[in-house]
Amino acid sequence: MEPAGVRRCISGWSRRTHTNDDTTDATPDAVAVDRARAGDRDAYALLVARYGALAHRTAYLLGAGDDAEDVVQEAFVKAYRGLGSFRAGAPFRPWLLRIVANETSNLRRGSRRRRTLELRLAEPDTAPTEPEREVVAADARARLLAAVNAMPARDRQVLTCRYFLDLTEAETAEVLAWPRGSVKSRLSRAIEKLRRTLPAPFAEEVARDQRQ
Repeated sequence: MEPAGVRRCISGWSRRTHTNDDTTDATPDAVAVDRARAGDRDAYALLVARYGALAHRTAYLLGAGDDAEDVVQEAFVKAYRGLGSFRAGAPFRPWLLRIVANETSNLRRGSRRRRTLELRLAEPDTAPTEPEREVVAADARARLLAAVNAMPARDRQVLTCRYFLDLTEAETAEVLAWPRGSVKSRLSRAIEKLRRTLPAPFAEEVARDQRQ
């Protein structure tokens, strides 16, 4: 599939919601990648649908802001072009997200803009809570967002990958192109910094999450 075809896949995805992965197809990633390498457009469209929302969320949280959709489009084009060098048997998701992260970094360097990271904590679809609990939850989220936004870029990146994108340490290391040991040590330091900026009850909750 030519890049124009990839862009059409992205355009079709972008007209749908960004909030949920848009696929019920159970085809394994490895099978879809192999088929896409062989020129199967539907197989690559499946990967776009499966990871489009996650790629958009990653780009946004890492600082692409309103340009996240453009970043995702370019990332999927580059991923398609790079399928020939993709290591057979490797997980596709972190490989793709590393491309998204690189594209986001390129955007930030090229434009020389300093965007504030606007972390949005996506909540699962659950029944509405009582108004009082909603107010408390909103206040807690606001405090957390303000604290994370004020942190250095590398701290924001590792916190975003581990807690807001729910990536493993290994996936975070691949996405950020860091040694795995650096992810663990940087995350520990970032959490400690975060705890020092938060009110005591919320800081203790963060500490409990770190111990789990």
